[in-house]
Amino acid sequence: MKYALSARNQLEGTVTNVQKGAVNGIVTIDVNGTPVTATISMGSIENLGIRPGVPATAVIKATEVMVGKGKLKLSARNQFEGKVISVEEGAVNGIVKLEVLGGNIMTATISMGAIRELGLEPGTEATAVVKATSVMVGI
Repeated sequence: MKYALSARNQLEGTVTNVQKGAVNGIVTIDVNGTPVTATISMGSIENLGIRPGVPATAVIKATEVMVGKGKLKLSARNQFEGKVISVEEGAVNGIVKLEVLGGNIMTATISMGAIRELGLEPGTEATAVVKATSVMVGI
């Protein structure tokens, strides 16, 4: 279910795994065959009734999305390969939209310097990167 939020990225899927810890847990949501992981509090996991099989939405602010090119070796769990579909240029920052995960759109707000350095333009292959701690879960 899409929510009326200021967060631009909302990826719908189904919870496939919940790894419980003492304070936080790692929730894995399958989005079109790709795992999206979120590190959230155990209190939230319990209060929301998050468990395998539950439909869920991974919610990510555009300012939390990094963009890279090529194969990246990073600690960030969520790396979504795709193609740039648009670049909206601003004075300091720009908005880059990538098509990822079977047609989902991932929006990233990054500096114009980075857009130029990476050569991001429509049709360019790129990877959207998001740390698991930057992913919220909606039920």
